[in-house]
Amino acid sequence: MLVACVLSLKGGVGKTTVTVGLASAAIHRGIETVLVDLDPQGNATATVDVTPSAIGVASVLADPRRSVVRKALVTSPWSEHLRVLPGSEQTEAHNDPDPGNKRLARLAEGLEKLDPLPNLVLVDCPPSLGQLTRSALVAADRAVLVTEPSLYAVTGVQRALEAVQRERTGRGRLQPLGVVVNRVRPRAAEHEFRLAELRELFGPLVLNPVLPDRSAVQQAEGAAVPIHRWPTPGAKEVAGMFDTLLDRLLRTGAKAGKRPPVAAATPA
Repeated sequence: MLVACVLSLKGGVGKTTVTVGLASAAIHRGIETVLVDLDPQGNATATVDVTPSAIGVASVLADPRRSVVRKALVTSPWSEHLRVLPGSEQTEAHNDPDPGNKRLARLAEGLEKLDPLPNLVLVDCPPSLGQLTRSALVAADRAVLVTEPSLYAVTGVQRALEAVQRERTGRGRLQPLGVVVNRVRPRAAEHEFRLAELRELFGPLVLNPVLPDRSAVQQAEGAAVPIHRWPTPGAKEVAGMFDTLLDRLLRTGAKAGKRPPVAAATPA
């Protein structure tokens, strides 16, 4: 089981778009996938056509027993290969700014009790660095950082990367997959400048391809349809890019080896 969290410490850069795009690429190949929606806004939950319920990821964060995890999981209409731990406003109650190690380990504990275990877990994080995002970092093997080519978004990537480095200290497993640059408009001078800035700052961590600004992405999300099934040339182009990013993620996961036990976290 490979666990990847998708994060940005600035909202509105398309973090959820990247999460559900990777999910679309995975189920298109028949990869057993679980999507965890940690963002209290629940946008990923809605995009994969799942209705928030009283039992969701918030319940798992409160009590990560196997029976709770089983009740919280919902199969998405997108595919039998996609199960979801839905997000809701109740998740915000678990976003303590100083939660302690015991609560930070609950998501990881819950993911270990998924039955059957999926090949891939994708965690959509909120755009903040409280308990929710830190729980994802504790549980994850790889961190996918998302930005767009704008001034404040570039600053957000730096903060997110620093957060990844802090959480991996002493754990040794979490690694940044890289930076996905989203909503790039070709021939836009500001975007070209910021893209060059990102590459200068983060070097090979800036992943290729960068994702273009395409109306097909918003159209597919609005219709709650996987980008791989949206019937336009723009959707086909973006779907191919998510295939490439998924390949990169799966290759790094194959090198990761066996996951360490969650019990390594020390209770607070």
